Amino acid sequence: MSNHSFRSEEDGGLTLAAHLERPTGGARGRPGVVICHGFPAGEGGGANSPATFPELAARIAREMGWVALVPAPRGMPGSDGFFSLDGWLEDVLAAARHLLDDQGASGVWTAGFGTGGALAVCAAAADERIGGAATLAGPADFADWAANPRRLLLHARDAGVIREDAHPDDFDRWTRALSSVAAERAADALAPRPLLVVHGTDDEVVPPLDARAVVAAHGGGDLRLIERAGHHLRHDPRAIAILLGWLDRQRRLADGG
Repeated sequence: MSNHSFRSEEDGGLTLAAHLERPTGGARGRPGVVICHGFPAGEGGGANSPATFPELAARIAREMGWVALVPAPRGMPGSDGFFSLDGWLEDVLAAARHLLDDQGASGVWTAGFGTGGALAVCAAAADERIGGAATLAGPADFADWAANPRRLLLHARDAGVIREDAHPDDFDRWTRALSSVAAERAADALAPRPLLVVHGTDDEVVPPLDARAVVAAHGGGDLRLIERAGHHLRHDPRAIAILLGWLDRQRRLADGG
């Protein structure tokens, strides 16, 4: 996946792998989007893991003229460190800063799937330079993870984002992040900047009620429920069409159109 790298400066600085797609003519002065993948499901990842996201980034660059960055957050192949939820949030923020400060993007938005969707909302809420956020099949919070952090630690090792010989230096801090990072709370801080929430009515992993909760917390979010769609919206052309249409509207609004 990786054809690029950037730095996330928290905890002394980590080098993270990424996939970067620039439109014809380069990134400077173009709108930018950080695309956040979901948590990999087991060995080799799942349908929301990074494998197909460079294709989406290339389409956004080619068809829409945006610069698109898919970060591989800490612990993912090619990146330093190991998974923590607050660490992944910092990596999304670092990716947005990289597009603005180093690539010269005219503006930046965040979009994500699953876990990445929740982090896209939280990152946009934390940095006022981010123009808005889109979450697809994202949870309202991580209460399920927070209820059993040791099970999550084992799951993260199975997924390869925490090595067998690695262990969080401060397990209590690692655990607290599972409760402190929540898209539902962040959505309130994000308002009135734009929020898109896309969810499948048949999502078997994250209930559609989570989508409604995030939109309600924002107060003006754009909720799109896709009939009979499951959790893996990266592979649903209806969801991708909604996302691309929303990004196009953000660009026109930013241009005063």
